[in-house]
Formats: sequence, structure tokens, C-alpha cells
Amino acid sequence: MPEDGAGCSVRRLHWPWGAKAVLAVLCLVMVPCSVYLILPTRGQQQQLEPPGWDIAELQLNHAGPRQDPRLCWQGGPALGRTFLHGPELDDGQLRVRRKGIYRLHIQVTLANCPSRQISVPRNATVTVGICASTAYSLMRLPFNGHCTVSSQRLAPLAVGDALCTNLTLPLLPSQNADQTFFGIQWVHPGT
Repeated sequence: MPEDGAGCSVRRLHWPWGAKAVLAVLCLVMVPCSVYLILPTRGQQQQLEPPGWDIAELQLNHAGPRQDPRLCWQGGPALGRTFLHGPELDDGQLRVRRKGIYRLHIQVTLANCPSRQISVPRNATVTVGICASTAYSLMRLPFNGHCTVSSQRLAPLAVGDALCTNLTLPLLPSQNADQTFFGIQWVHPGT
């Protein structure tokens, strides 16, 4: 019995040099053209992406005793991990320059906590709201006897909305940027 494949001849396809040259030219021309047609141009990419990237990560701007329940924030490259792209700071409060749905996040840690000299009052809270409206609170975070509160949520914001963050007086927030921070990120144009 013959071995498998024995006696079978493999026919090789021989192309003339002219056909090989035409095939090479077609490949050199068609591949870049097809890539150009498939990938969007620079103008099309700008139309698909949202106009701007509104995002901010801020740290506390505070020293000494507090007279006002509002927490003031600061941001910029000189401060390390803080930045502002789109929103702006207005007297320490974050102001939105583009309408849409934003992801808000905040963490506040109390200074000198835990300590025997400080006890966290039962009504101690951090609130985030729109400054112009005293009745419109976006987040209300009770400490519940703990030293730190943190949360995030999605919220619709309009152009010009300024976000106020308040901490129950006379409590002092930690100055450490790893313990107390606030930020927003635009995620959707909304309705």
C-alpha cells in the first residue's frame, strides 16, 4: 500500500513577471487608499468628539479658622494633581461653562480626626449644591460619627451653574490633597 500523498504531484502556479508587477503595484496603491477611506479624516473626528473636554479636579484652598460654611477650592498645574479644563473657579467655587450631565465626586476628611479633643457632631454634613439656589442640593453627606465622607453622582448642570460645597461649622477639613478633594467630569450633553 502506498504512503499517504505518495504519487500525488503538487501543481505550482507560475505567474509571469508582468502579472507579479501589476499585483505589487495594486497592493501598494490599494492598501493606503483603503486605509484612507476607512479611517475618518481629522475634520470628521472633531465632529464625532464632543466640543471640548470639561473636567476638573480640585484641592482645598483654606487656612485657619472658618467663618463661612462654604469650602473654597483651587486647581492648576502648580498644585500637582489638580487641573481645570473647561470649568472655571469663581471665588473658590466651581462654575460650569457647558450644559450637560456631569459626574460629581467629593471626599472630605476632618482635620485632627480621630482625636480625643474632637468629636464629630451628629449633625455634621457636607453638602454640594448649586450656589444660586439654596433649596437645590445635589448631595448631602452625613459624617455619622466618622472622620471622612465621600460620594459621587450624576447631575444635570446648566451653563453658569456654580457649585457650592458646605461643611458644618465649626468643623475644619483636612488640608491634605489625598484626604479632601472635589471634582466634576462632563459625561453627556443631556436633553
